[in-house]
Amino acid sequence: MNERDSAAGFAAFTQELGEEVKTRHGLDLEVILVDDGSSDDSIARYRESLSGNWRIVELSRNFGKEVALFAGIEESRGDYVLMVDADMQHPYAVCLELIDKLIADPELDVVYSIRDDRKDDSLKKAIAGRFFYWVVNLRQRVNIPENAGDFRIMRRSVADALLKVRDKRRFNKGLYAWTGFRQAGIYYTPDARAAGSTKWSRLALIALSLEGITSFSALPLRIMSGFGALIGVAGLLYGLKILFEVMFHGIDVPGYPSLMVAILVLGGFNLALLGMLGEYVWVAVSEVKDRPLYLVRKIHAPDGKA
Repeated sequence: MNERDSAAGFAAFTQELGEEVKTRHGLDLEVILVDDGSSDDSIARYRESLSGNWRIVELSRNFGKEVALFAGIEESRGDYVLMVDADMQHPYAVCLELIDKLIADPELDVVYSIRDDRKDDSLKKAIAGRFFYWVVNLRQRVNIPENAGDFRIMRRSVADALLKVRDKRRFNKGLYAWTGFRQAGIYYTPDARAAGSTKWSRLALIALSLEGITSFSALPLRIMSGFGALIGVAGLLYGLKILFEVMFHGIDVPGYPSLMVAILVLGGFNLALLGMLGEYVWVAVSEVKDRPLYLVRKIHAPDGKA
């Protein structure tokens, strides 16, 4: 399937979903697409395919998935906000299940999806994922559900609360949990992509994970502090050992080897600690600059009405 077919498929998907939601719950559907600095003619293709109440927010450049989602929420006007990917990986039946579950329970504020296909991941990836969630959730007041993504539906009150959180270095999974409210999850297996390939490289995933850790956990700093204290105690004990050997056994103090070991161990530790502190400082600097989260080049709407 090419990109044009994908645009037509997504347009048909939203039209069918809107008709179903109208029949079941008497709700109208507005479609908000965010173009995060694409370099092809995606906007033109979606403009040709979409019908009804739709808008395309064209950002001035690529600001990243986390910010693009924020832009979509900010542009939305509905009483409920459902977030789906335009690559058609979010199944139609699951969209309806999310909507039905939220509307059926007035005590619920958010219904999120949990990927149920992670069991097929490699052992290395599974261990890395478990370790990441253990780090960000350890001794926190909020718990970030494992494998829960952006595919979710929320009430307007939750969307408005999210819009108040204008972190420049965003980790949406953590922010969803941080806002609180009453949330429930459902499991699903994503469909195959309708077109194109994912832009999420391993390096990008590592960067996002680092963003999450520096935004929601001080555990790495505490681990490094504890490790530094252990090195200090070990150095003190080693110094006492040398002093004891010189005073009672007349053994010469080791020179070059022990000195080099101390320099390498302490130097490496200090460099690692400085690098980690630099990550946290960079997050703080990004927030202090207070730049806009994103800039809009143009908002596209039917008949050119924005």
